[in-house]
Amino acid sequence: MSSTPEPSLLHRLVAFGPHAGAHRIAVRAAVSMLVPLLVLLAIDRLEWSLYASFGAFTALYGRERVDLHRLALQTTVGVLQTTLITLGAVVAISPERAWLAVPIAALVAVLSTWLSVGGRWHPPGPIFQVFAFSAVASVPGTWEQVPVAAAVAASAAAFALIVGNIGGLWRRVRRTAPLEPPELPIGGVVAGLWRQAWLSGAGVLLAGSIATAGGIGRPYWAMVSAAVPLMAVTLTGQVVRGLHRLIGTYLGLLVAAVLLLPEVEPLVLIFLVAALQALAELFIGRNYALGLVFVTPLALLMVHLASPTEVPQLILDRGLETTIGVLIGVLVGLAGRGIPEKRRTSLPSGA
Repeated sequence: MSSTPEPSLLHRLVAFGPHAGAHRIAVRAAVSMLVPLLVLLAIDRLEWSLYASFGAFTALYGRERVDLHRLALQTTVGVLQTTLITLGAVVAISPERAWLAVPIAALVAVLSTWLSVGGRWHPPGPIFQVFAFSAVASVPGTWEQVPVAAAVAASAAAFALIVGNIGGLWRRVRRTAPLEPPELPIGGVVAGLWRQAWLSGAGVLLAGSIATAGGIGRPYWAMVSAAVPLMAVTLTGQVVRGLHRLIGTYLGLLVAAVLLLPEVEPLVLIFLVAALQALAELFIGRNYALGLVFVTPLALLMVHLASPTEVPQLILDRGLETTIGVLIGVLVGLAGRGIPEKRRTSLPSGA
């Protein structure tokens, strides 16, 4: 019996997935990001925008779930994001925050990978958690900013929760809510869950250490990029994910240069952030590299909005750190092939 041949590396790089209702999550994500940032602009506190943006990432989760199942997942993510943002604000107080953040970010990667893969979160992986903690930790802070970070992040997460679940509430009011939970995208058993979690932590630790020791301005981009290939289980999948990250980032930096090099008013930047968030969600699930063409300028605009920075340096840091992170992630994935899977972990369908 002939078996279907595995898709080639090139085919995987250019493959374009189905739309799968991406417009709905794009609208929810854009609104969840836009409104908190407009509120901060109105009260002249855009320096808090990182807290709000990372809290708003709660809206990205649970697209494949409806009703109470989405509410439960987004509540969990919202609490986790708020906790990590607050922890980042605490670490930011220390004069040794750059080195202190690296091992903590590695532990965040281990925990978030275990929760997301084991709990069948979509999107999976520790990217948003590592990014939220380490980016907030990188900006010098004070004790007075810690409760502010917690309050702003929690408020943005709560708003995202409302935006993401108002449709489910309306269906319940109209008594049209589904009685059965939807089929989750990842089922059965999870093989090598702890191995994947610890490899993610190792990749983040190594990439963060190299970027910090090298004196690059924003090591969190290296840490996030190291986690990206390790979201895949197979070596081919890790290479594809890494190449997607590199290609999408480099193209996205060109878009970022066009958007950031001219002098742009904060109000315009906020609407650009919301638009890029929507575009990212429209394409990230169809082709990861294409989605990153929008994710990359989005990330740079978020950082620039909270703390205006020299744009050429910002672009250079992102490109260099992404390259370091992807290389480390792929190498850690390759080294991890020799670690045996001790057992296959069965997980409850509602985990």
